[in-house]
Amino acid sequence: MAQLVINHDKINHKKMMELIELCPFNAIEEQDGQTYINSGCKMCKLCVKNGNGTIDFVEDETITSVNKKLWNGITVYIDHFHGVINPVSLELIGKAKELAGVIDHPVQAILIGSDVKKIAEELEHYGVDEIHVYDYKELEHFKVQNYTEVFGDYINNKKPSSILVGATTLGRSLAPRVAARFRTGLTADCTILKIKSNTDLVQIRPAFGGNIMAQIVTERHRPQMCTVRAKVFDAPERTIEKSGKIVNHEIDVKKLNSKIQVLDIVKKDAEVSIADAEVIVAIGRGVKKEEDIAMIQEFADLVDGKIACTRPLSECGWLSNKLQVGLSGRTVKPRLLFAFGIHGAVQFTAGMNGSETIIAVNIDEQASIFDAAHYGIVGDLYKVIPKLTEEIKKDRKITF
Repeated sequence: MAQLVINHDKINHKKMMELIELCPFNAIEEQDGQTYINSGCKMCKLCVKNGNGTIDFVEDETITSVNKKLWNGITVYIDHFHGVINPVSLELIGKAKELAGVIDHPVQAILIGSDVKKIAEELEHYGVDEIHVYDYKELEHFKVQNYTEVFGDYINNKKPSSILVGATTLGRSLAPRVAARFRTGLTADCTILKIKSNTDLVQIRPAFGGNIMAQIVTERHRPQMCTVRAKVFDAPERTIEKSGKIVNHEIDVKKLNSKIQVLDIVKKDAEVSIADAEVIVAIGRGVKKEEDIAMIQEFADLVDGKIACTRPLSECGWLSNKLQVGLSGRTVKPRLLFAFGIHGAVQFTAGMNGSETIIAVNIDEQASIFDAAHYGIVGDLYKVIPKLTEEIKKDRKITF
């Protein structure tokens, strides 16, 4: 990480105008007679090469730590589509309230789009202190350049200490661009978030193939940014009373000049995702042959469950990758999850350990899946599943 530093003592009005004209990204601006570099800078260093010593490129080692007192608040990006808030955004609001309580910061939400008044009013029922709204026709469809410009304007104005973004398709596209603009870190797919009294956000996620849980801290930069998948945290209860304040922001529409044009929107056929299943029957390497999945499917049907799998079974083509649970698959949070023949690698357990009840069956009594399970059976799934199936068929009154 590095940054550009302006030598103000070498700049007069004429040189300032030359620098402003020099930047192809309109990243050099004048305010109150001072020159500054905004978040539009792409670090092309054209101003360094042709600025006659007015701007220097400084490596990170010489940069002092950021003044953390100038950055305040935990901000959640609100992902929405057709007037419906993505559930992961509500889940992040719940986590933001928890984190903000530790450091006595406000919980903020940034809402970007067109005709989003009703969404902003709905957010008032979830305990957000400030709802910051950018409502423009140009923001009707997601165009990453426009949304990045808006996000940059918000950060420059509000200076939030931490920003939480849902790991949706949109969030995964937007968050890295915003982080790059502000030369700050971004931790993807966090499974645990904690915060220190000095406002440093501890972002925890599996690393090195799941062999360790990495704790990542952005000590010298702000804002701190991370993405989180759905079903990792709990959403707050919707209250009848409204709270918080809606703040409408203005931005120069000339900045919303994306060259992307949305010609049409084609809806995909609705799919039943394992992420929405109440009961999941997950299988792993303990299944010896593809034909044996029929036995497990029979059991899944009896308990009104959705069959799922670990990465090895998906990679060998036995089941679709859409049915894969884990960091490289789906994050699930069912009421009941069966884990048959799964050893319990971190990549898998990180995607399902929020389940209300986990029942594991494994022939190895030392299998790490038993650490995550609420109930465990040490045994061969080829003996346990037929026995369970037989007992359920005897008494169809058993419910889950």
